[in-house]
Amino acid sequence: MSQAHDSGPLAGHSHAATDQPSLSAPVFDPAAPALRLAVIGAGPAGLALALLAARYLPQAQISLFDARPIERDVSGDPRTLALSLGSVQLLQRLRVWPAAQAQAIREVHVSQAPPTLSGAWFGDAGEPEVSISAAEQRVPQLGAVLAYGQLVAPLQAAWQQACAREPRRLISRFGQPVDGIKQDRPDEIEIDAGIAERYDLAVVAEGGVFSDQARKAVTHDYKQNAWVGTVTLSPGSAAGVAYERFTRRGPLALLPLPDRDGQRRAALVWCQPQDEDEVAELDDAQRLAVIQHHLPARVGKLEAISPLKCFTLGLNAERTLVEGRRIRIGNAAQTLHPVAGQGLNLGLRDAFALVDALRRDPRVDAALRRVEWQRAPDRWTTIVTTDFLARTFAWRWPGLPAARGLGLAALQALPPLKRALAGQMMFGRR
Repeated sequence: MSQAHDSGPLAGHSHAATDQPSLSAPVFDPAAPALRLAVIGAGPAGLALALLAARYLPQAQISLFDARPIERDVSGDPRTLALSLGSVQLLQRLRVWPAAQAQAIREVHVSQAPPTLSGAWFGDAGEPEVSISAAEQRVPQLGAVLAYGQLVAPLQAAWQQACAREPRRLISRFGQPVDGIKQDRPDEIEIDAGIAERYDLAVVAEGGVFSDQARKAVTHDYKQNAWVGTVTLSPGSAAGVAYERFTRRGPLALLPLPDRDGQRRAALVWCQPQDEDEVAELDDAQRLAVIQHHLPARVGKLEAISPLKCFTLGLNAERTLVEGRRIRIGNAAQTLHPVAGQGLNLGLRDAFALVDALRRDPRVDAALRRVEWQRAPDRWTTIVTTDFLARTFAWRWPGLPAARGLGLAALQALPPLKRALAGQMMFGRR
């Protein structure tokens, strides 16, 4: 899930159930001109940034651009988002967290499917596994899962309300795609959204999926597909448990969703190598049977599966967040393999770090230098770790599953290591 840094959205201690994001004391310069800030992309990261800036940067004039018309209803978008505890706390602070539509993650269970080492020391199932619970970490939840539309809708509504209160300072530019961004002056950038306009800073928050993106400086095609959808679990299945199963072909994850009509549900992310992917040829019953075979017994019985969508997987990242007076956040800065579920969490931490830096020092160039330096350890630790895990599923080295299993067993057996992993999942790298 995430990592923490000083004064960041995930600042605090992994064992403190009352951790809340906190911003630094503002540094106001009465002589400083108002900051003209453009936010490009009204997804979760862009909207969160705009709301944070509206609240904590009273000198800023903020324009939010998105090609999507404001009339288009996004509330029904079913794509699944996995958020860390730090991200949940940030959204709670903004008073946009849709608690009724989200499913809290109370436990994360990661295990290695056969063939691997086995033995009684590997847990009740005799397989390598690590289990992290909110109770043992002394937090109310490890994170949460909800649909994309159920998060974007309240964020967008909060932004529109803020714009109505301060129409001269907060400007909603839905239905206006940005055609270009260029910098021909050291202290300004020009944004072309039909008419060229000048701003002090542009935040690019338009991400998209790997297959649709122009290639960035650091890129790798994993030659894997992710099949995503939902499954229905038996009524006796444990609530609020996220499962990740390392199989020979790739990771298989079930993320808990809120019950619907009395049925227990989970979001499915099923990764397959493209040269061995036969999922499209299977019917629903066969898909359920294969998934059930790979999962540990503790998951319980899978009863139904939705139609699945397929996405190609890859790494696509910029070397730096900042380029002149332009900064990228979220998927615009890095698109990752879903094995660790960190994409949006990184974007929210980027957003908070930027607003915090501008509040500390309203000089744009100084704030951008601070953000670049501050965010690099969290960002690159997540990129490198996720990339390494994703690549290992393409390797066919003898003993690799056993080594991965031993790693899981070591995490379970050594509480300090497990606490460190839990803290990184919830709050990111300090």
